[in-house]
Amino acid sequence: MFRLEGKKAVVLGVANDQSIAWGIARALHAQGAEVALTFLNEKAEPHVRVLAEQIGAPIVMPLDVRDPDQAKALFDEITHRWGRLDTLVHSIAFASRDDLHGRVIDTSPKGFALAMDISVHSFLRMIRLAEPLMGQGGTCMTVSFLGASRVIENYNIMGPVKAALEASVRYAASELGAKGISVHALSPGPLRTRAASGLSDFDALLDDAAARAPTHHLATIEDVGAYAAFLASPEAFNVTGGIHLIDGGYNIVG
Repeated sequence: MFRLEGKKAVVLGVANDQSIAWGIARALHAQGAEVALTFLNEKAEPHVRVLAEQIGAPIVMPLDVRDPDQAKALFDEITHRWGRLDTLVHSIAFASRDDLHGRVIDTSPKGFALAMDISVHSFLRMIRLAEPLMGQGGTCMTVSFLGASRVIENYNIMGPVKAALEASVRYAASELGAKGISVHALSPGPLRTRAASGLSDFDALLDDAAARAPTHHLATIEDVGAYAAFLASPEAFNVTGGIHLIDGGYNIVG
């Protein structure tokens, strides 16, 4: 029903071929968009470049969201090469191991601030850089989880962090709607990614999700990618500010 030919997208947060960001990048490309990718560091670069070749990514650059020079260089290159941007995808989150595995009330001030900066404020910074390139409108997306709105065992500090991310989505959508820029959070159910495997008892969480979800299927990166591609399309121009649950109905079963 929809296509993305001629659209320009940048996807932040691809780590490997199992990551949500890769599922989105691949889906955007399959629908006709030209997609730029970033890699976190030298260790990640070879894995991302292999994937970038698969989709013919014209821009592949380093991006640690804590480094403003790298962020500026990325958006300068997008401006130079494309002169505009239609879609921004932010799939980046981090908390230190000690904070991730401890009680929320024991989180250190430094650890809390770091998790919020990388997981939440970096999305706002990237939107701010993308905004001048979206003069004809655009779409900004990030990735959340059900633990933002209810207590999920062992999700710990990432629960409050994702709650702040979802609130940021709503406020950014309100502020940018008049410019034709939509803002969304994609909220997949539990799925097998390297990042998620850092949670305690992750396999038990996956088993529970598959057993209890009405569809009895875990979400996949392909599911998330398909939904993201729709939100990036002109047909979704009047959709914004939502937390889009992609979890086989897991969220409705309590």
